[in-house]
Amino acid sequence: MRETVSQVSILDETNGLAHMVARSEAAEAYRYWKKELETDQEAQSLIKRFQYMKEQYEEVQRFGKYHPDYSSVNKSVREMKRDLDFHSTIAAFKKAEKDLEKLLIECSRIIAESVSASIKVPTGNPFLDSKSCSGGCGSGGSCGCN
Repeated sequence: MRETVSQVSILDETNGLAHMVARSEAAEAYRYWKKELETDQEAQSLIKRFQYMKEQYEEVQRFGKYHPDYSSVNKSVREMKRDLDFHSTIAAFKKAEKDLEKLLIECSRIIAESVSASIKVPTGNPFLDSKSCSGGCGSGGSCGCN
């Protein structure tokens, strides 16, 4: 019975944290830019063209440099990617998405570290995570990473 009350209390506090995150500036910006992206016809057209080019790219990659369209498809994909990256709505959405991701990772890190310093929080990007080790740590902190 005591464990159940404790678990319910933890779940209540977790719900409170979830509501705070949902009402945060990062979450509001994410929702705003997601809606803007969904209604921006130019951005949607770019995304569809990029998806088509990505399919072409994957087909060409099966044969590598021996495919007759290898160079042109690779060049087209890079150009399309650049166009996507510099489109104002897409760029704003990606920034909002990254900001929300950072907030969620930081919340996860604070919770994990409050339990134990050896708990690792996956961030999805080991190159930017100052607390990760290079080889993937499944040893419970005994690998020596910080």
